[in-house]
Amino acid sequence: MKTNIRVALVGNPNTGKSTLFNILTGLNQKIGNFPGVTVDKKTGFCTLPDGRTAEIIDLPGTYSIYPKSKDESIVFSVLADKSKGMVPDLVVVILDASNLKRNLLLYTQVADLKIPVVVALNMVDVSDKAGIKINIDLFAKKLGVPVVPISARKNTGIDKLKSAIAFANSVPLQQDTIDIESIAPGIIAQIKGEMQVENPYIALQLAHQHETLSYLSAAESDRIEQLEREHSFHSQKAQATETIARYNFINDLLYDTVKKAETAHDETISNKIDKILTHKVFGFVIFFAILLFIFQAIFSWSEYPMSLIENLFIWLQAGAAKILPAGPLSSLIIDGVLAGLSGVLVFIPQIAILFALISILEDTGYMSRVTFMMDKVMRKVGLNGKSVVPLIGGFACAVPSIMSTRTIENWKDRMITIMVTPLVACSARLPVYTLLISLVVPNRNVWWIFNMKGLALTAMYVLSIFSAIIVAFVMKFILKARERGYFIMELPVYRMPRWKNVIFTMYDRSKTFVLQAGKVIIAVSVILWVMKSYGPGDRFAQIDKQYAQPQYTKTMTPDSLSKVIASEKLENSYAGVFGHVIEPVIKPLGFDWKIGIALISSFAAREVFVGTMATIYSVEGDADKMQSVQQKMHEAKNPQTGEPVFTLAVAFSLMMFYAFAMQCASTVAVVYRETKDWRWPAAQFAYMTALAYTASFIVYHWLK
Repeated sequence: MKTNIRVALVGNPNTGKSTLFNILTGLNQKIGNFPGVTVDKKTGFCTLPDGRTAEIIDLPGTYSIYPKSKDESIVFSVLADKSKGMVPDLVVVILDASNLKRNLLLYTQVADLKIPVVVALNMVDVSDKAGIKINIDLFAKKLGVPVVPISARKNTGIDKLKSAIAFANSVPLQQDTIDIESIAPGIIAQIKGEMQVENPYIALQLAHQHETLSYLSAAESDRIEQLEREHSFHSQKAQATETIARYNFINDLLYDTVKKAETAHDETISNKIDKILTHKVFGFVIFFAILLFIFQAIFSWSEYPMSLIENLFIWLQAGAAKILPAGPLSSLIIDGVLAGLSGVLVFIPQIAILFALISILEDTGYMSRVTFMMDKVMRKVGLNGKSVVPLIGGFACAVPSIMSTRTIENWKDRMITIMVTPLVACSARLPVYTLLISLVVPNRNVWWIFNMKGLALTAMYVLSIFSAIIVAFVMKFILKARERGYFIMELPVYRMPRWKNVIFTMYDRSKTFVLQAGKVIIAVSVILWVMKSYGPGDRFAQIDKQYAQPQYTKTMTPDSLSKVIASEKLENSYAGVFGHVIEPVIKPLGFDWKIGIALISSFAAREVFVGTMATIYSVEGDADKMQSVQQKMHEAKNPQTGEPVFTLAVAFSLMMFYAFAMQCASTVAVVYRETKDWRWPAAQFAYMTALAYTASFIVYHWLK
């Protein structure tokens, strides 16, 4: 799409920046990443009143141009780095009209970069209710920029903002806020001369941030470091001097343009609610009750739509089997493509429900309170207050939970959360646990009320929580980051959720998952189909020839014969051959080659284990009939020893493997999607496989 003007949206968190972005761009959005970094670049397009098309860039929310995270460091890089062609023609700074003093610090910093600016004065309806009266004309005159009052939540003032963008001056006209060069005159002048920088504030920022700016060469960064020593430049002192000067300007501006009434009803109501919701005891009780509701909703509300999706694909596969002629192409479409597509789309209800509920909690302002309450507790194990919801959501599915870590600003905390979330027992592990526990755990009660099978299942879930906490604590010392884990958060007033925004969030996250992670899942499913459908040499032909003999065709029913042939072909397929190859590796865990095939097959999705077991053991009927699978597995014997294959030791060893192993293609895909670097999912796969092998080995030999 041809664009005539590039506009960047800049603002503090909780100022309505993302809501304004959604209103301006609608569904005309795309997500990429900023050049050279793994931070999301969210852009969209907007038609202006003069007919031009504006490219809107939604920059990460930040309180200051001095970054505390990788996301925040993008703001200055985009506004100052001319080498990558990302510098916008215009910056729209979103200010919360009810909290101007805090918001104006960022405005003054952006204004001093001398890019044309328009101010979107958001939440004017809230400021009016709070008794805050702003003289907008005088406010705009003192700043020297257009100031447009809007309410993004109520979609008011948006047309005026578009007009201000369309007719904004191409030359920066904003008033100087402070005397930049007086802060560090020597180093600013020398950086301007040597680095060919015209703007004194950009020169000052190079002195502050040169170590983290990717667009500076190593030689340039070293030279700035040398200039710091020559001029005795102290970054923290210079920043403190600058901040004091800026707040002097802000205080004078607000004294002349803003009048505030004695009472502020919304804030008083919010404070009253906070006394309950952030209480040292009741606050945690309420929070865990809400989490329990989310946990139940993800399971119960998604059950029906997920069943519809599964039934739809069963119908499609059955229809395709009737229409398409039998052969490899038909099998590829039915067992490869359609099966893989089903594995993608079946997750949509869980993704939509989780993100809808998270969006509601964020819009109401409650999520800020949760992170505030939990931060101190979670930080002790290397996590963040915002890690709580992704970890709890992991009980349903790691995929949407990992996607929800975007709310964690600190890079290190976010990466640790992403790396440990798959350890939490997801719903895909449930059929595996249920099947294996039913095989080996007696169905009797302990202390009259606790069923042993239920206790075993509960133990697997508790184990998953403790393992995630322990691994997070270890990673706290392994992962290194320059940014420090400050926790600064504005607690917004409580508001009703914006239902349009909730629906848009559901749609956006579901679309992202289908388009990004879905590609990998389908590819893996097709590869697995090929591995199970073909074998080396003429093995399949020999099997067909063998079972075409009368001693088989006359003594076995056609259905039984086809299942035996399918089982033989599976053993001699590439997957079966690979199962025999890895058998020496997995034998110390109590696993044979058949279980090895299940481990390979269930990489696409853990629940595939049940279906693979059904195929391997030639089970009558559908793989979802758990009793038939259990019966056949219960009767399976080791050909060498004659003992049962699935003993207590083997079953629990297998459960340990599934508890820790990264056997989920969608999770691998979404970790890559969120980190944009294959090294992270590779490292995650490696450490989880090592944990799985070690835990299985210990449990097998302990129970053997």
